Amino acid sequence: MKRHKTFMAVAAATALSITLAGCAGGASKDESSGGESGTSGTLTFRSWSPIEQTTKQMVDTFTAANPGSKIDSTIFNYPEYLVDLQTRASSNTMPDIIGLQPGALTQQYRTNLMPLQDCASKTWGADWQSKFYPIGIDQARLGNPDGDENFYSLPLLVQTVNLWANTKIFEEKNAQIPKTWDELKSTVDQLKGGEYAPFMLPAKDSWLRNVVFLQIANNIAPGLPYEAEDGTKSWADPKLVEAFSYWQKLFTEKIAQDGAIGLDAYPSGANQFEAGNAAMIPLGAWWIQQSDPSKTGLPPLSEGMSGYQPFLFPTIPGGAAESQFVGGIDVALGISKNTKNPDLACKALTDFIAGAGAQKLINTFNDLPAVTGLNPEKFTSDKQKQIWDTFTTDWMPKVKYSRYLKSPEMDTALGDALSAVATGQLTPQAAAEKVQAAQQKVK
Repeated sequence: MKRHKTFMAVAAATALSITLAGCAGGASKDESSGGESGTSGTLTFRSWSPIEQTTKQMVDTFTAANPGSKIDSTIFNYPEYLVDLQTRASSNTMPDIIGLQPGALTQQYRTNLMPLQDCASKTWGADWQSKFYPIGIDQARLGNPDGDENFYSLPLLVQTVNLWANTKIFEEKNAQIPKTWDELKSTVDQLKGGEYAPFMLPAKDSWLRNVVFLQIANNIAPGLPYEAEDGTKSWADPKLVEAFSYWQKLFTEKIAQDGAIGLDAYPSGANQFEAGNAAMIPLGAWWIQQSDPSKTGLPPLSEGMSGYQPFLFPTIPGGAAESQFVGGIDVALGISKNTKNPDLACKALTDFIAGAGAQKLINTFNDLPAVTGLNPEKFTSDKQKQIWDTFTTDWMPKVKYSRYLKSPEMDTALGDALSAVATGQLTPQAAAEKVQAAQQKVK
């Protein structure tokens, strides 16, 4: 939910933090880590994810297994977290363990972070990278300067971006989950006329616009958006113009509901989908958290995932023959280079990623683990297990294309251009040229 913001939010909140930092004040010294070393002492942990209740379970599990240790954890809403992190960086009171996203957010604080490869190899051995899904390792160094091979963060949770179907509606209408663009259009037509949106698109959020576009673009020309961001290709390449055109078709061909550009994903779109008011919605693997068995009073569709089925974005005519896998790191963790207890910070971070703390995290279906072979201890239905296995066994190992761009400037430029196309203010060609102009400024 709150974790699924892109770097547009990073840029906006960073700008806000510059204004607030002067009046907010730095963290007090008694919030920083204690002077002890080894496996006892106090750590601070700040992030926007996992949610507070899950983080408490992880912390309690770790401290119970490590007598003498204490972790002071605070989980913020995402925008407030970015402000707090900027303030702490300015006052040199960074938390010991830090929630991060790959690329822009990690790079923004790279000089405040400790390289983690020694911690990882000490804990998991020389081949530690093989424990992780490949896309997590690739993205962990996203945006590093040329020649810098350090890992300033390690992935905690990963995800795919994809579509979800309300299987109850599909079954009632005898509809098939679409695999191609033409099937998507015909399925939407088949499902029209009910008291629900056939294809609910929460296009108000820049992060969602971008991930839908990247699924379209990587269907048309796999990998081309990242070549454009690197400057080896142009955003005005005809294939990317075509991708903007297919984004536009979601609106002009009435695939998306009326007013899509005014609907946010969270809480509005998610609540509508869970209430049964949409047949399809573009979200991601994290939607499985709706079936968290520790919750009570789950809506009927979410209980054991009984009413849902994930599927990949339909293929585009003339593009790749198979749907492409787009996704990456949900949340990563870093360690402040000024931590007074690096050994304890390493032990806690690696426990959260792949130890007993990680097991508590995954038991809540919070998202997908960054390491392979870690599964919830309990499934509440065969459907829930089937969906989990699809994500962890079938899809995540194949994720090749990132749901993120490297820089907040380009993330913002792309999101703004997609909004302008959706509202008819820009043509696909003009939008592509505008993003290319932003790219040239960044470079």
